Amino acid sequence: MKAPINLSTPTSIAALSRHIGQTVTVNAWLTDKSGKGKLQFLKLRDGSGFVQATVFKADVSEEVFEAAKRLSQEQSVIVVGEVRADDRAPGGVELSVRDLSPIAETVGEYPITPKEHGIEFLMDHRHLWLRHRRPWAILRIRDCVQRGVTDFFHSQGFVRFDAPFFTPNAAEDTTELFEIDLFGEDKAYLSQTGQLHAEAGALAFGKVYTFGPTFRAEKSKTRRHLLEFWMIEPEVAPSTHAQNMDLQEAFVSSLVRKVLSECQEELGLLGRDVSRLAGAAEGNYPRVTYTEALEIIRTHIQTGDLPPNVQPDVQPVEWGDDLGAPHETILGYHHDRPVIIEKYPAGIKAFYMQPDPVDGRVALCDDMIAPEGYGEIIGGSERIHDYALLKERIEAQGLPLEAFEWYLDLRRYGSMPHAGFGMGLERVIAWICGIDHIREAIPFPRMLTRMSP
Repeated sequence: MKAPINLSTPTSIAALSRHIGQTVTVNAWLTDKSGKGKLQFLKLRDGSGFVQATVFKADVSEEVFEAAKRLSQEQSVIVVGEVRADDRAPGGVELSVRDLSPIAETVGEYPITPKEHGIEFLMDHRHLWLRHRRPWAILRIRDCVQRGVTDFFHSQGFVRFDAPFFTPNAAEDTTELFEIDLFGEDKAYLSQTGQLHAEAGALAFGKVYTFGPTFRAEKSKTRRHLLEFWMIEPEVAPSTHAQNMDLQEAFVSSLVRKVLSECQEELGLLGRDVSRLAGAAEGNYPRVTYTEALEIIRTHIQTGDLPPNVQPDVQPVEWGDDLGAPHETILGYHHDRPVIIEKYPAGIKAFYMQPDPVDGRVALCDDMIAPEGYGEIIGGSERIHDYALLKERIEAQGLPLEAFEWYLDLRRYGSMPHAGFGMGLERVIAWICGIDHIREAIPFPRMLTRMSP
């Protein structure tokens, strides 16, 4: 039987810069190694960061030097070494190894070698790829954004309010619901939004937000879609459409500032041009109406002034039609920060959106469009607070009235103007990180073409 492994009192790689000149113990995994003769270079990670450790034959016993040479990729190891300052190294430090002990042997060759691999191969091995620098950086930024969500809303007096995942009805489009058989006796659906229940929370607590996974049964293979993703959905009572847009801007700008402040190393690993995020951190997001947006789109198409990733055969949008991805890209083209498009036609929006009292053709709603072609990251609206109008809209869309009786109760008893929005977490992370596909913004993506690992 092997002797027990001593994993006590390690120093994290992230903390090494505070221990320059000291001898420390690090529990880590080997990501790669190189060297020849009397020198071995070990690239280590421990979850908090990455560091290079140098094993010089004159500084260690023969047994330790040979153990270093035998280490294989992703083998776990205990390293004792002196922390040295090195401005050229990631984190500004390196380790001069004094002792080394393997923790466990690897079984077979590690699948993800230092050579180039295709994205499908890496996604097939997502459970292992998470250990590598790129996903490490993206998912640490995800963690930062998630902490920023709770920090922002609690600083503004919001209460976190958890909505159910099982619902008896659709909040929006019934074609986008995953149906569940309840023991062969009834049907339910995986929730596509927590909004309706958050409205109940707002009328109880004033300011609430939901934060959890949501599910959309869209047969889409685009880089912006997942079947399962995380949504943040605040609701405020009382609130107006204008106040709702102000809240969105304050929220998103706070998240960008937090990432720029706390994730410089991660953004650097991704090669993200942080100057592209400076405007978003400042706020002052442009606001245009849907009708004005159509003219902007038409002008760009007519003059041929199109972003590089928009095809030249893109067509203008007729009033009453929804915007597509190319149109959103055009709208964000000339701005260094998100653009808010407001007052869409009521006919293409959800039943619960308050009509504009000045122009009943449009709803008091908005979408926030991220720059650089990342498209919609927020959708929000002022909600219908009048009982009769809401009931009329439910019936007009052919929705089962009995399933919404509880929702109508919110208008029967103590109704008031209120508003809210939903933000797709992964879309925001993809934009902030500057990555091409939303699948990298979540630990284990669930898509039309992927259900494992």
